[in-house]
Amino acid sequence: MMRRVGIAIVGLMVIAAVVGPWIAPDDPFTQHLSQRLGGMSWRHPLGLDELGRDEMARLFAGARLSLLVGVVVVGLSASIGTIVGAVAGYFGGWPDEVIGRLMDVLLAFPGILLAIALVAMLGPSLSNVIWALVVIGWVGYARLVRGQALRVRELDYVQAARALGASSARIILRHVIPATLPAVIVQGTLGMAGVIIAEASLSFLGLGVQPPAPSWGTMIDAGRSHLFDAPHLTIVPGLAIALVVIGLNFAGDELRDRIDPRKAS
Repeated sequence: MMRRVGIAIVGLMVIAAVVGPWIAPDDPFTQHLSQRLGGMSWRHPLGLDELGRDEMARLFAGARLSLLVGVVVVGLSASIGTIVGAVAGYFGGWPDEVIGRLMDVLLAFPGILLAIALVAMLGPSLSNVIWALVVIGWVGYARLVRGQALRVRELDYVQAARALGASSARIILRHVIPATLPAVIVQGTLGMAGVIIAEASLSFLGLGVQPPAPSWGTMIDAGRSHLFDAPHLTIVPGLAIALVVIGLNFAGDELRDRIDPRKAS
């Protein structure tokens, strides 16, 4: 039941990101200083922020940004990690050693701290946040795919393809990587929750999306100074992050159960 609720939450996030401009037609950037910190009303169901901007419009705009970052980071991380992990697991030997040592180096640092350091060096921007999260994100997929590739390379159909003279590149692309995709898809669903939290954290610290662009992290940061006179500025984006992360985790669990052949039987 809870997993279905999670899927519904993720679906609502996607719908809100797509049709948000029609649900909340106000411009998320337009300021109405005379109405700043306005409470909830029919015109503004979630109130107004410290500059008189519609909170619902900014929430939906933040959903689009979070969805964009999540999809791009997971897509790039999964693509890089799948290729690197498949090469390491299939060939073994020195390629596996080199890739393994590189992954060990990256895993030696807490992910969010490494992302903070990278963005601090590159400068705060959306593109730099994406690249920093990709740098720390591909390792998990590479480790997962490497383990899968070590198993798949010993299967009969892969051995038969090798005996028939198929090249290593063809075996990896046609047999090894497709066999690992179910696990990668599940990992990507679960990993998107971490990406959304990481982007919000970096934006909260001032290292991510820069104002006036609406990000759930920057919205929480801006609302900190109004916890008592306008608590909705912090509560609304905070709840949005929590619900989406919970929904993605439940959706990932459901997807894992459906894809796992041992449970499909």
